[in-house]
Amino acid sequence: MRLEDVDTPAVIIDLATVERNIARVQAHLAGLGLKVRPHIKTHRLVRMAHAQVDAGAVGICCQKLGEAEVMADAGITNILIPYNIIGAAKLERLAALAQKVSLSVSADSAAVVEGLSAACAHQVRPLPVLVECDTGAGRCGVQTPAAAADLALMIDAAPGLQFDGLMTYPPIGRAAEVGRWLADAKAGIERADLACPRISTGGTPNLGEIGQIGTATEHRPGTYIYNDRSLLAAGACEEADCALTVRATIVSRPTPDRAILDAGSKALTSDLLGLDGYGLIVSHPDARIVALSEEHGHVDLGQSGWQPEIGEQVVIIPNHACVVSNLFDRIYLRHPDGTIEPAPVDARGRST
Repeated sequence: MRLEDVDTPAVIIDLATVERNIARVQAHLAGLGLKVRPHIKTHRLVRMAHAQVDAGAVGICCQKLGEAEVMADAGITNILIPYNIIGAAKLERLAALAQKVSLSVSADSAAVVEGLSAACAHQVRPLPVLVECDTGAGRCGVQTPAAAADLALMIDAAPGLQFDGLMTYPPIGRAAEVGRWLADAKAGIERADLACPRISTGGTPNLGEIGQIGTATEHRPGTYIYNDRSLLAAGACEEADCALTVRATIVSRPTPDRAILDAGSKALTSDLLGLDGYGLIVSHPDARIVALSEEHGHVDLGQSGWQPEIGEQVVIIPNHACVVSNLFDRIYLRHPDGTIEPAPVDARGRST
């Protein structure tokens, strides 16, 4: 298949760029003494997960149980779900999955721990559980190192569970502070005669500073495999590192200073992430995608000398690659020789 044969809007993944991104981050984190556990919500593709593991990753990270089930069925054997699993139906699925692969999860409250224990109390193998810690990003997580130690002891005492360490998504620019927080929590746990074998951190924008945390044993980067406009704006990558692009077509020219793309909110994420506009048109960066409706991308040409023709195609680097991966049933892989291979998005829509 040739690129010209791909109907738009379409997601194109450049495989040579993917390979470089995987190798670079694997080498960077290994050089810091950290195990790599990639977050597959960025790509949701079995082949990419296997490529990351083959490159040296210790396993993968899945945000949702449905993603983990897809990856387990495809032969991925070491999976972390850093998400509170709530409800009888999900806990039943979790217990079944834990018997198929080396699975670990996180918890940030007694209620979550109690549910996990009830589901796993009669399992042959205890379920490893990490305490999720809010080290400043304001997501889920216990709020203090003392609370982390208390919950670790509860996990250790719970039937069917095994305390496995600490997990956090650290805020950008505060690595030293995060390191102190985690060190305090680890010390409190060890004072209670409980080992803390694993400290898991996450993120792609913070790859340059993650070595300053000091206490971490593994890192969960996600977006690095593709990169996107938000990371480009943050200086975390170059344009040549952006492996995922959206190919779109000009379908209307209502006025001289406005064009309409066939890529709207169902093809380009509505996430702004502090950026101006909804994606970067690579060939014409001064043309701004200023609004999205469901099937239309509205392009302001006022600051650009570009006067596109109806039918002209463009390449867009989206603001947030992870969201775009979940908008399409099928993506197109561009091989180094230029050939195009259509591929289903294996874990698309697996949000429960």
